[in-house]
Amino acid sequence: MRDAQLSDDLLIWYDRHARVMPWRVGPMERAEGIRPDPYRVWLSEVMLQQTTVAAVRDYFRRFVALWPDVGALAAAEDAQVMGEWAGLGYYARARNLLACARVVVSENGGQFPDTRDALLRLPGIGPYTAAAIAAIAFDRSETVVDGNVERVMARLHAVEAPLPGSKRQLGALAAALTPERRPGDYAQAVMDLGATICTPRNPACGICPWRDPCQARAEGIVASLPRKSPKAAKPVRHGIAYLARRDDGAWLLETRPERGLLGGMLGWPGSDWAQDVPPHAPPVAADWRDPGMQVRHTFTHFHLRMALRLARVGDVSPARGRFVPADRFRPSDLPTIMRKAYDLAAPILSAG
Repeated sequence: MRDAQLSDDLLIWYDRHARVMPWRVGPMERAEGIRPDPYRVWLSEVMLQQTTVAAVRDYFRRFVALWPDVGALAAAEDAQVMGEWAGLGYYARARNLLACARVVVSENGGQFPDTRDALLRLPGIGPYTAAAIAAIAFDRSETVVDGNVERVMARLHAVEAPLPGSKRQLGALAAALTPERRPGDYAQAVMDLGATICTPRNPACGICPWRDPCQARAEGIVASLPRKSPKAAKPVRHGIAYLARRDDGAWLLETRPERGLLGGMLGWPGSDWAQDVPPHAPPVAADWRDPGMQVRHTFTHFHLRMALRLARVGDVSPARGRFVPADRFRPSDLPTIMRKAYDLAAPILSAG
């Protein structure tokens, strides 16, 4: 079957079965002349990196309610944006989000550039995000390849070479199918196909618009594709978090350095995260208790085991961090690992 016919068949399927997303302009709306908002496309694509659609929906709605356009986001306070991002993970994205918004406002008059190459020059925008914005927001014929697309291409063409080594081949196969007409809808269609029909487990081949030309289905190897090279075991790192609560209910917190994991986020003073258990180095003199509690969390490249140390303190001056009054502290502003520590410590350190 010709590539153009494959693309047309998928678009016909998409017109009937497109997922409804709060950031998406659907096929019927496009037909009525409604165009996608580049700001909303960009925001959703940044949020969706390494994150599920289900997790992103409420964050997206909250962000656009607080900051309805790129100018509003560019003018926002860093701490507020980082607080609203808390729990979504991969916090460098939030820092890049602010940096990008401010460049778009200061250097582009509040308008996103409409080509992939120009988008790539913005902070935090890589090849995938640039292609997605160019295709979806500006109808540029760019190839958008995520994990869903790689899976669909591997099965459609029966590519048995394992990932990540086969990425270039799968990208080339995806590019051959990217049409000049409606490339934005097509990009979303092939991602929807992977997310709803050509799923990792138990794909619904019987209702797939590409079931007949699918080579993996013909060969009976759908369930085994895409193949993946074995992953190396993640190392384990150790750390200590110090949770102190003042007698008036204030919590000792600090803003983490801009660079590194959880950069710019609110958190508990603590040690570095290292291969060996770090020495005791509290941020303030106090009667620190070891409750025998440990927070476990997995990052992209390592597992973290973070021991907790707890203390109730009076009117003291910390060497690190600052005391945040109870009425100004929102646990929801904490990143996930710091929130886990709070959930364990709060009952013990309750002001009572």
